[in-house]
Formats: sequence, structure tokens, C-alpha cells
Amino acid sequence: MKYSQIFKNPITRGLTAIQFLSYFGTVFSHVAIASLLVKLGAGADMIAMIFIAILLPSLVLAPVNGYIIDRFEFKKLILVLLVVEMSMTICFMMVNSLEYIWLLWTFLFIRSIAGTIIFTAEMSYLPKIISGEMLKEANEVHSIIWSSTFAFGMALGGLSTYYFGYIGTFMIDFSFYVIAFFVMTRLPIEIIRNKSQSAWSATKEVFGYIRANPKTVRIMILHSSVGLTAFDTIVTLLAKTEYKYVIAVPLAIGWINFSRAIALMIGPVIFGKHIKMNNLWIIIVLQGITIILWSFVQYDFYLSFFSMFFVGLFTTSIWSFTYYLLQQNTDSEYLGRVVSYNDMLFMAVSVGMTYAIGKMANAGVQLSHISMMMGAIFFLAAFYAFILRDKIATDAKKPN
Repeated sequence: MKYSQIFKNPITRGLTAIQFLSYFGTVFSHVAIASLLVKLGAGADMIAMIFIAILLPSLVLAPVNGYIIDRFEFKKLILVLLVVEMSMTICFMMVNSLEYIWLLWTFLFIRSIAGTIIFTAEMSYLPKIISGEMLKEANEVHSIIWSSTFAFGMALGGLSTYYFGYIGTFMIDFSFYVIAFFVMTRLPIEIIRNKSQSAWSATKEVFGYIRANPKTVRIMILHSSVGLTAFDTIVTLLAKTEYKYVIAVPLAIGWINFSRAIALMIGPVIFGKHIKMNNLWIIIVLQGITIILWSFVQYDFYLSFFSMFFVGLFTTSIWSFTYYLLQQNTDSEYLGRVVSYNDMLFMAVSVGMTYAIGKMANAGVQLSHISMMMGAIFFLAAFYAFILRDKIATDAKKPN
């Protein structure tokens, strides 16, 4: 089995389980939240702003995220953050009208802050305990976990919202975080001490390191291209205006995202062992082409369901490979802070795209035209990857 070493190691196996539970919990409530917005009559701008609340923390936390990760003990930090996620999920049940949307935004923002730190902490911790091919496989497993939870979380979240309502779905969501918390308490996590620095000193140091290593910025730009695939607002608006005549809104949102997420899960298995720096640009071109093809058929629920599979097929391959490049080309001492700024750039692209989608849709731009523009931008990213194909090493060794 390709990923057997990941699951034989008790720590990576445990962290994998926590990733699965935490991600599943996050995604499970997305359909309920999107459906609630549609039921309450939220417009395109409001829907976009709610999804921005999910994405924004990675953008605003970047200056301190790496410092937090380096400053606090990994296990205690994760446990505290899981409690925050549990608390905010319970608070979702307070929102039952548009006048309380600001509360929903706040609860989502706080929960996303916790989730962002958990993600960055785990991606920074892994290179400290594993390396080489095992680290690359761990990234692939991570992307498969994200996409599988996205798939089944969206599908089951849609079914749960349809049959049990919003309150029932939020309660089930809460239970996933509880299980993740107890799994974390039992993990034999090694305490790795980092040198003590002030936040300002740590920030200056990492910027100095990034300036001295321009390839780090280049990899971060390539990785951020995946942030263009921020389809949540488009799918929600399509469900609200088109798919509702074919299928209930929660089920439409859930099943369209399920189709994409199944492909996200399969993608790294098919392309993971073949993707290299010299052919990355081809994968990015294919990503752009599939998005443009989806734009032509997205108004038909069944054709959209089918074509969205191909949209998702290349996304996690780009994500996992560029993350691996960053880990391999960054000194371990700076990795936590570099990963934090990498996530900031990634989310800046996602937030910017989500905001632009909301504004353009509100101004009357057709969703198909917006989707075409998203696909076309990938051609620019592919050109950049083509230029860099011989300039970034895939097997760089980080000094101790």
C-alpha cells in the first residue's frame, strides 16, 4: 500500500485521524450555512461575505500565526483550538434571521481562526518528525483527506440539512470536534522546543529569510493559484436560481460539491507519482480548461454535476505538490512562519476571488462568464510555472 508508512507511524496516524475529523466537521456545516442563507433571502454580496469569513483568518493571521505555532506546545495548542471550534459550532444555532447574520459571520470567523492555526501547526509539525518521500506522501494523504471529507461532508451535510434541519446538522457537526479532541488527548506527541523570540523579531527574521530566498516567493505564488478555485459562492447562487427547480437547495449544493470532491480525492492518487516541476504547468493548463468547460454547462444541474468532477481532478495535485516544494525548499527553523505567509497569500487569492464573484454577480455579470475568467487566469499561472520549470528543486535538502 502506497501510504502504509503514514498509517504505521502512531503519531502521523493520529494526526491523520484528527485532520479527518476536524475537516469533516468544518465541511459538514457548510451546506447547512449556505442553505440557511438561501432560506433567509440573503443576496449575492451577503453570501460572498459569509464565505469570506471562512477564508479571511489565514489572511489576517499570517503575521502572528507562525509565532503562535513556534511559541506554544503543539499538543496543548491543538486541544485549545478544538475547544474553540466546538464552542463556535454550538453558537451557530443562535442565528435564525438576517438581522443576526453579523453573529454568524463572527462565529464563522472565530472558528476559522482556530481551524487555520490547526492546519498551519500540523503542516509545520510534520516536517519535524518525517522527511523525504514520506513527507511527500503525507502531503498527498492530507490533500486526499481534505477532498474526501469535502466530498462526503458536503453530501452527508446536504442530506442531514434536508432531513434533520439546521439545528440537527450543527449538533452532529459539534460531535466530530469532540471526537477529534479525545483522539488528540491520547497522542504521544513529542515536545519540540523552538527558540524564544518576540513576535516582531520573528516577523523581521522570516521576512529577511524570504527576501534572501526568492524561490520561496515563487513557490508561494504557484501554490496560491489553487485559491482561484473558490466556487462556493457560484455553486450557492446556481442552487438558488437554477438547481432549485430540479432538486432541493441543500441537496444541490451538497451533490455538486460531492462530485468535485470525489475528483479531488482521486487526483493525487492518479497524478501524484507523475507530477514534477517540469510538467506542473501542464496540470495547471488542464485545470483552467476544465473550469472553462464547466462554465458552458453549469446551468444544467446534471451536466454541472458531471463536469465538476473534471474540474476537481487536478486541484489537489497542484496543491499537494506545491506544498511539498515549499517544505523541501525551506529551512525547518523558518518553516512554521513561511507556511503561515504561504497560507496568507493563498487565502488572499481566495478572498479576493470570492469578493469579486459576489460583486460581479450582484452587478449582473453571468455566472458562466465569471467562471470563464477564473479558468483563463490559470493559463497565466501555467505560463509562470513553465518559466520556473528548471529553477526550483524538488529534492532540496534543508539544513538542520
